[in-house]
Amino acid sequence: MNDARRSGPLTCTLIGILLGLVWKWSFFRFADTVYIQIPIEHDFFPSPMRDAIVLRIAYLASAAGFLVALLFAHVRPTWDLFRTLACAIGTFASAVMLVHQGSYNDVTFLMVVWCGAFATWYSSRLRHDDSNHLQDKALRLSRIILSVMFLGGLVGKCTPEYWSGQVLYEIYFVDRDFWFFNWMRIRYDGEALRSIATVYSRLVIVVEIFGALNWFVGEFIGSRFAAWSAIAILLSIGVTSNFLLFSVLAPLIGLATIGVQNRPTARIG
Repeated sequence: MNDARRSGPLTCTLIGILLGLVWKWSFFRFADTVYIQIPIEHDFFPSPMRDAIVLRIAYLASAAGFLVALLFAHVRPTWDLFRTLACAIGTFASAVMLVHQGSYNDVTFLMVVWCGAFATWYSSRLRHDDSNHLQDKALRLSRIILSVMFLGGLVGKCTPEYWSGQVLYEIYFVDRDFWFFNWMRIRYDGEALRSIATVYSRLVIVVEIFGALNWFVGEFIGSRFAAWSAIAILLSIGVTSNFLLFSVLAPLIGLATIGVQNRPTARIG
């Protein structure tokens, strides 16, 4: 297996991570301005986890770490440790943003941490594992991560309010300025919109159930089918809900593209 093919899963994942971080830039710049002018106050957390400068450094360190790792993604023995260290730095910096009070509630950084951990692991094994064996493990691990992420979203929606459609109706259908919901409000009246919101909400739940089964789909139906279905679900979420969500979705899309590549014949015993 050539170097480009061998490093493909790492490259795809890093590109997805960087796209997510870049997509977050406009919001992050606005939030950074606010936090500089209005300091975060929360005595429970140590001052570094409330400091806007720490948040700024963490964001830039995360992007820089993953960018350096991408530049050295192709397999070269002399750069293996350096590339893995860059992945680890990017992941650690993203983990800081998970607990910092200026960014802890942003799911973007949760996805980056998971995908960054995958990239760090894969980079560390490039020169140690058989190519087919490593690719097979990468496929399975990527599907496990995707399943866990979908499952997390699903668990949060397992409430009567979500099943009835009330939550998404109030969040999106009432006055959200987005092409899909603007179009819906033009075509349908209030009562019809409420019924559509119920169908929409239940469809979201069903789709996320399917997404949570990604590992099983890959194992028993096919790796490519699991990958393309995950990519389709993730793209549909951003296109029909909010384009800003692509900062959350891009890392997972990058991870899912691993399954689009040819599945190796080696199996884990």
